[in-house]
Amino acid sequence: KLTSLALQPAITPELVQGRVHLKCSYSPPSPEPPVQFRVLWSRLSSPGKREQIHQETTPQPFSYVEMDGANLRLGDTVFCTVTAFRRGTPEQQSLPEDSKGFYAGIKFLPESLEIAEDGKEHVLTVLSTVPIACPGQDDSCKMTLQLSTEDLGSQVPGPPDIALSACQVDLLPEPCSGSSCAAATVTVTAVTDFAQDGNRASRVSARPAAPRDLLWRAYTPRDVKVTVRDLPTGNCYSFTDPHIITFDGRRYDSHKIGTFLLCRSESRAFEVHIRQWDCGGHRSATACNCGVAAR
Repeated sequence: KLTSLALQPAITPELVQGRVHLKCSYSPPSPEPPVQFRVLWSRLSSPGKREQIHQETTPQPFSYVEMDGANLRLGDTVFCTVTAFRRGTPEQQSLPEDSKGFYAGIKFLPESLEIAEDGKEHVLTVLSTVPIACPGQDDSCKMTLQLSTEDLGSQVPGPPDIALSACQVDLLPEPCSGSSCAAATVTVTAVTDFAQDGNRASRVSARPAAPRDLLWRAYTPRDVKVTVRDLPTGNCYSFTDPHIITFDGRRYDSHKIGTFLLCRSESRAFEVHIRQWDCGGHRSATACNCGVAAR
């Protein structure tokens, strides 16, 4: 009779002799006579389909498989399925139990972003779910990722609507905890472009920079989609013999001679000065714009 033994298989990454391995651990039933475990490793080959990569029978409550870049590559989602049976009676098996899928590679958190043209910085975390191996003794142990941005085919073609705080990040190894074995952060800001160009989508891509490790060489991490919500822009004007229209639409005239502060932001270093001189001659006292300075 098939029974469920609550083996609870789970996959964790581990460095074994400097090489990346995945370990499937499970809780053996107790108190029971000695049992054997059949462990089947598989990876997601297409949505909903799994491909078997390794199988072994072991008395141990764990099983290892190496990420060799051929059978098992970065970017794979990996599962282990465990069945228990008594020695000598392999036909008396427990129900096979699946681990959760383990994604091996680089992850962005959050996986997508929606931001507005408001100048705010949004933190994007880049993490590796597998340990960073050190190829040689003389090497500083890190994985450098080149970051880039790209516009995703908006109606108005142009440069991406987003700016990053850095063009590259270094992933430095640390003890694996949760789903992270190395992490770095970068901030994403929407470019305030003063254009009514609708909501636009861009993407942030990461590429391992000159990796020596074969495992990383053929790997392209998933992109992050960033949608930028268009915000209308305020306008103020000073024109001819200065007629002034403020941000909130008030209108008035200013005929004074001199240099004046036209506008100043209370939240950031931004201000505009205007210079007005006499342009009416003897007949009328009129001032005209003759200079502008903006910071």
